[in-house]
Amino acid sequence: MKKVIAEYIWLDGKNLTEDKEGNLIVDQNKNQEVRSKTKIIDYNPQSFRSEMSAQERQLYTTLFAENLPPWGFDGSSTNQAKGHKSDCVLNPVRVYIDPIRTKERPDYLSILVLNEVFNPPGEEPHVSNMRARLRELSEKYKAEEFRFGLEQEYTFVRADNSWPLGFPDKGFPEPQGKYYCGVGADRVTGRKIVEDHLFACLDAGLLIAGINAEVMPGQWEYQNGNGSEFSNPLKVADDLIISRYLMQLIGEKYGVIASLDPKPQTGDWNGAGAHTNFSTKTMRESDKEFAEIIGKLRLHHNEHIALYGEGIENRLTGNHETCPHTEFRAGISDRGASIRIPWQVAVDGKGYMEDRRPCANMNPYVVLAKIMETMMEG
Repeated sequence: MKKVIAEYIWLDGKNLTEDKEGNLIVDQNKNQEVRSKTKIIDYNPQSFRSEMSAQERQLYTTLFAENLPPWGFDGSSTNQAKGHKSDCVLNPVRVYIDPIRTKERPDYLSILVLNEVFNPPGEEPHVSNMRARLRELSEKYKAEEFRFGLEQEYTFVRADNSWPLGFPDKGFPEPQGKYYCGVGADRVTGRKIVEDHLFACLDAGLLIAGINAEVMPGQWEYQNGNGSEFSNPLKVADDLIISRYLMQLIGEKYGVIASLDPKPQTGDWNGAGAHTNFSTKTMRESDKEFAEIIGKLRLHHNEHIALYGEGIENRLTGNHETCPHTEFRAGISDRGASIRIPWQVAVDGKGYMEDRRPCANMNPYVVLAKIMETMMEG
C-alpha cells in the first residue's frame, strides 16, 4: 500500500470567550489562528504516478479527497473545549496539493486538507466554526454569482524579538516613500520568502493573483482571488487560510513571522489591511445598483467595523490612506475612503467595489459573510 501524507488544517478557538455560566461564545472581531497536524493514510495507488504533472496531481487529489476520513483533536488545547469534554471533530471540506512536501518528496502523495470544526459526532458545527455561515450564504445567494478578491497585507517580523525586518537593530529606517513596489536591497527586505510563498501558492492551486512590496519596510501584500468565475466566496476565503498557513510554514525556515497586526509599528508608518473587492453578476453588468449598495454599507458601517479585525481603531485613524473608523465615506479612486470605486469601474459604468476597512488580521469567513448579508438583506 502507498502512503498519503495529509496535513489537516483548521482554525482554532482564539475567537471564543466564556459567558458567566462558562459557555463558549464567539467574539467575531477576534481573528482565529491556523492549526495543523499530520495524518498518514494508506491508499491504493492505482493510477497515481510520481511523475504526474501539477494538473494531473491536482485532479487526482481532488478525486481522492472524497474519501478522506474525519479526524479528532484536543479542543482543550485550542480554546475550543474544556478538558473534561475535549474532543472536537475535523470534517474535511477542501483539499490542495501540499506544494512543499511534494517538491521535497514527489514519490509520495502529499496534500493539505482544510477542515471545518464540528462537535462530536460530526453533525453540528462547532461554535468557533465561522465557515459554516458563509457556506449557508453562498448556497442561498448562489444565483447572485458573488466574486471576491482579498488583498492580504502582512509584515515580516523577527521571531526572536518581533522587530520588523528592514528596521535597524536600534532606531528606525528612512521615512516611507521609497519602499512601495520598491526594488533594491535598500528598499525591500524578505523578497526570497515572498517568492517562495508565491510559488507554493501557485503549486497548491490557490487563486493568487499578484504580489508587491508595501509602504512600510518589511511589509508586503499578495492578492488572493483573480476575478474569474472561480473567485466564489468559499474558494477565496479557503484559499486565504491556506495561503496564511503556507506563509507561516515557510517563515519557519527563515526565523520570521508574517504578522497580521493591523498596526505593526506605532508612529508614522502605514498599517496593514486586507482590502476586500466584491461584485455580483448585476454589478459586473451595470453600476445602477452602486448607490443603493453604498447606502446599505453606510447604514451598517458600525456593524462592519465591529467585525473587521481586532485593533481596527489603531489602523483606521484617517491617516496613512485610511478613513477614520468612526466615519464612512465612499469615493471614486479615493484610497482614503471606506469604499473605493476604482477609476476604471467608474469609466466603464460597471464592475466592482473595494472595501478598504478590513484589517490584515480579519477572518475572511466573517467579513465575506457580512458583506453578503448587508448587500442582500440590508
